[in-house]
Amino acid sequence: MIVHISDGIGVWHARRFRSLPDFGAEGATLRDHPREDLLDTSDSSSRAASYSNWELIRRLLALSWSYRRRCLTVLSCQVVLLLLVVAGLGVIGLGFDVIRHEVQASSPAPRWPLHWHPPASWSPLAQIGLIAGALLIMALVRMALNHIYTNSVTRLVQQEIVVELRAKVYDKLQRLSFRFFDANASGSIINRVTGDVQNVRAFVDGVLLQGVIICISLALYLGYMLAIDPALTAICLATVPLIAVMTMTFSHLVRPEYARNRDLVDDMILSYTQTVQGMQVIKGFAHEAERHRSFSAVNAAVRDQQGRIFWRISIFTPLVEFLSNLSLFVLLLYGGHLVLQDRLPLGTGLVVFIGLMSQFSTQVSALANITNTAQQSLVSARRVFEVLDTPVEIQSPRATEALPALPAQRRLRGEIAFQGVGFHYRESEPILTNIDFTAAAGQCIAIIGATGSGKSSLMGLIPRFYDPTRGRVMIDGMDLRRMDLEHLRRSIGLVFQESFLFSNTIAANIAFGDPQATQERVEKAARTALAHDFIMALPQGYQTVLGESGYSLSGGQRQRLAIARAVLLEPPILLLDDPTAAIDAETEHEILKALDTAIDGRTTIIVAHRLSTLRRADLILVLDQGRIVERGTHAQLIESGGHYFAAAKLQLLDDDSQRLLEGGRP
Repeated sequence: MIVHISDGIGVWHARRFRSLPDFGAEGATLRDHPREDLLDTSDSSSRAASYSNWELIRRLLALSWSYRRRCLTVLSCQVVLLLLVVAGLGVIGLGFDVIRHEVQASSPAPRWPLHWHPPASWSPLAQIGLIAGALLIMALVRMALNHIYTNSVTRLVQQEIVVELRAKVYDKLQRLSFRFFDANASGSIINRVTGDVQNVRAFVDGVLLQGVIICISLALYLGYMLAIDPALTAICLATVPLIAVMTMTFSHLVRPEYARNRDLVDDMILSYTQTVQGMQVIKGFAHEAERHRSFSAVNAAVRDQQGRIFWRISIFTPLVEFLSNLSLFVLLLYGGHLVLQDRLPLGTGLVVFIGLMSQFSTQVSALANITNTAQQSLVSARRVFEVLDTPVEIQSPRATEALPALPAQRRLRGEIAFQGVGFHYRESEPILTNIDFTAAAGQCIAIIGATGSGKSSLMGLIPRFYDPTRGRVMIDGMDLRRMDLEHLRRSIGLVFQESFLFSNTIAANIAFGDPQATQERVEKAARTALAHDFIMALPQGYQTVLGESGYSLSGGQRQRLAIARAVLLEPPILLLDDPTAAIDAETEHEILKALDTAIDGRTTIIVAHRLSTLRRADLILVLDQGRIVERGTHAQLIESGGHYFAAAKLQLLDDDSQRLLEGGRP
């Protein structure tokens, strides 16, 4: 993961695409809902949508196979437990036959297992005691096996599968390009890492393991029942084909409902997270009631949609149980008739058969739960695999031309060149067209333009947040696409309008790009950003823990910490995206002083609108509708009387008006 770039790639993306109005007009879309129509994305999403259920099952089986040892342990415990259940039924039936034969001597003698028979001297009570002791021993063994089974399942599904799969999804999200985030709302992304991973996990223990156990159980119960009486077995299981048809029908009906459920949960999570993140705005506009109604609406949609699923389950599950229990009705009628005619033993015949049939019915009913869990797992698996299968568009080439990243070794000089660069999110709407300019090493380039002119898109191409769709971007004569991505980004520092700070100490925030940085280096970076004095004025200095996003600090203080973080590794390139736009004049003066120190000796590209910032640039580029329409120094552009002159004139008028309002002179 690249950690040097000032706000972190993921944070840059979230803050940048949500907060800055000019970037939104250029076409980037991290909004309330996915906007695939704005993106020229890869075919990964359509690939994920085309997963067949069999392909998903195959991949889920492959996932389970990677945990085969733990799965075999769980299955072994369950098989032994199953055998103990069957053996217990046989022993109980034997006890009934012993008691019946003692009460009614004319009844058939009990048939002991393995052709063994207790000595003739044993009384009936001794025989019952032996049977009861056997049942007690089996109960103790079952208790021990259940303990092993519970621990094994917990470690398998919670401590291994969930943790590892969630880590894989999170790692892949860190490496995906911004196009994926543009096309998927943040609520959907959060839900994939949390709820969907849990549902995929449920396939292993709730579908695969339980399904195998049920199949083994049904086969064992069926074989035992056939051994007791084939005709009675056939009559009792006459409803099984009907149950199978009902199960397949239910599976077909409920699958799209679960897919819709995941989408609605995405919307609910997004509504919740936006409320938390935008609480200041909500309270400022007294919008609490409206947001409550909005959240209640999406929450009710989830509730109603889940209600439709549960309604189907409430019909299907009891119906399956009824059909299964109907077999017990037939069993008592026909089986009792066989016992009365001495064609079937009471204990090892009818009693055992009733126990087997009850267990068989329970397992058949469990198929309903497995069907339900399977549909949830398949829907979630499709969403998880969509993330895991999305190609990483922006990555280092195999044969790199990267320079060493260590400051003690050779570094990038910082010469940046755009050569015929074009860029678009959607092919029919170009964002940048034929951008050509060169920033010499150590030079400061300012970019100015109206909202939607392509300024932020241009900036995003330098650290390869996106790749150009035409032309190339060069640093020190090397195409960025041929450079090692981590080395490239560790050579660039970024500062934006609203700099994100982590809930950690000030020292940790400054050292975000190099957590091993010494206190001396941290303080040096802070001094460069003119942040040292206000840090030392805090109660705990550099060890002061910041609140969420650093909102306990002023805007100017946050910006100076962002500058310190950007220069900690002494990058040869700085990208500054209008860092003084949202602050007052006094704070602007402080930030500009910090910037003067920070940009010294570094290639700097700065998006700016204020003349106080633009005058510091060696070259100013004026963008209009994705094209460079003017270039030159501040003095040259003022003399030319073009776009820049008009913008500067308006700003001077605004500044004069402000001074007049404050009682000064223009």
